[in-house]
Amino acid sequence: MDPYETENPFEEDTDRVQSEASSAYRVNLSAPSSPPSQSSRIPSSPSLGSASRPAFPSSGSHRQPQAYKSDFCCTRDQWLHSGEEVEIITDALKTSVNSSSTYITYVIKSGTAEAQHRYSEFESLRTSLARLYPTLIIPPIPSKQTIGDYAVKQAKAKEDAAMIARRKRMLQTFLNRIARHPILSNEHVFHRFLDGEVSWTEVLHSPPLSLLPTNILKAPSHNPTDQNASPGYTALPNPSATHALRRPDQRFLDSEVFTNKFAAHLSGPMEKVTRRTMKRWSDSSHDHAELGAALNGFSLNESGQLSSAIEKTGQAVDATYMSTTLLLQELEQNWAEPLHEYTQFATIIKKLLVYRHQKHVQYEMTQENLEAKREQLEELEKSEHAARRLEEALGRGRTSADSPRTEDGTPSSGDNSRADTGYLPPHPGPNPVRRRAPGMGFLSALSYTLHGMMDVDPATARRNAISKAREQISLLEDALHLSAQDLKYSSSTIQADLDRFQRQKVADIREMAISMAKSHRDWCKKNLEAWEEAKREVEKIPDHPNRMLEEIVEDSGGVANGSRESTSTIDGH
Repeated sequence: MDPYETENPFEEDTDRVQSEASSAYRVNLSAPSSPPSQSSRIPSSPSLGSASRPAFPSSGSHRQPQAYKSDFCCTRDQWLHSGEEVEIITDALKTSVNSSSTYITYVIKSGTAEAQHRYSEFESLRTSLARLYPTLIIPPIPSKQTIGDYAVKQAKAKEDAAMIARRKRMLQTFLNRIARHPILSNEHVFHRFLDGEVSWTEVLHSPPLSLLPTNILKAPSHNPTDQNASPGYTALPNPSATHALRRPDQRFLDSEVFTNKFAAHLSGPMEKVTRRTMKRWSDSSHDHAELGAALNGFSLNESGQLSSAIEKTGQAVDATYMSTTLLLQELEQNWAEPLHEYTQFATIIKKLLVYRHQKHVQYEMTQENLEAKREQLEELEKSEHAARRLEEALGRGRTSADSPRTEDGTPSSGDNSRADTGYLPPHPGPNPVRRRAPGMGFLSALSYTLHGMMDVDPATARRNAISKAREQISLLEDALHLSAQDLKYSSSTIQADLDRFQRQKVADIREMAISMAKSHRDWCKKNLEAWEEAKREVEKIPDHPNRMLEEIVEDSGGVANGSRESTSTIDGH
């Protein structure tokens, strides 16, 4: 392990996440596809040769090999697990299909399949995956336009070319991260999103997404759509994210602290300094563009070698402008965007740790509820036992008092049928004729009357309470067992995916740093070549006449001084 990873709480020795079987639901791939729409392609921002650079993140050596699969749910599943390096490519189109106004749609190319989706459908895909897999780190998608963007650009905000190009790159990164995930890549919902043969609205309203519960905390962590889940899940409490734990897990406390520090570093100084640096680079680029144009215009007013030198200097300034523009694009794609993506990752991990915290609280609260119900049952059983003993004692006393006795005190042998059967007088029922108490309203009178009509038997109520308490205890015992299983599964799966994320993070930051170094090296190399060529052209300008006269004066002055020194030496001698 590298030295800088020794104190990282994400690196714990836990079981790695095993690949799960994909969803059992199938889709009819033979259905006819939608008719081709009349669309216009959105031009990308000028790349200036940046196409030679691979898109971030590259597959890299950090990618773990996919688990071998022999059964595939569909063609996209087979393509994703073909054993070859797969790359999902996105593009942007402006279209007006099924709409009265134009909108942007993103074209997804995965192998031979092609699908078109709007940004809102990417958003629903991510939300669906987060609910299907509450214990996994689902990659982020680019942020929505802010209110400020809409206020400044208004209707043009949706058509901003730079925003569309940035969103296209980050959506492509989102899809490729899912495709390389050991579990998410097996999900058939993702396959149907890539295939494009079925309406996405239909996918959202069909299993498994239609089977997702309203409250994900009251569903199995390993399979929230399980329709055969135990009724014990209904007895689980719905805890708050701020509820304190009695016995917290130190591993996840450390993970939370580490994640907060990680998020603070990224969203704080790193992103701020990056934005400020890129703004200064952009200002410098614009200044060089203006200076290059001014120098090229100035060269037309001169002649001879001076004109050529000024023109070549202007070309060197233009080269600086071009290389700086390219540097800005590469820094945007390979540094600023990944940096923002990891800021989003930190927020996602926080939510993941909150889910695990709530599952832990759920377990402790279920334990407390079970202990309280057991204590309540114990008290009810004590009361029932005491009541039975009292009833038996009263029964024996009444039997002795009701038995007829002879003059010597012995029981009579007459009619003793009631004594033999232990007869007790009936419990006096409610008086059917009740006077309404003065000053009572209608509801109070109704309650008073109903209470009089009810036959309130303390013994029956007590026995019903005991029976209900036993049923609740049985349900809570089942719920506690399920909660313990969920907590164990959530802890191990979240920790394993944090381990995977840590390896991905180290590889990505390494790639980001190398990309930044290469971009600056190329920028320096291009500027050095341009300015060396300008220097050679400037050196061809002949020396200024004034400089030639100065050299002559210096040479003649040196000779005169030498003569005087020789003369004074002779005279002094």
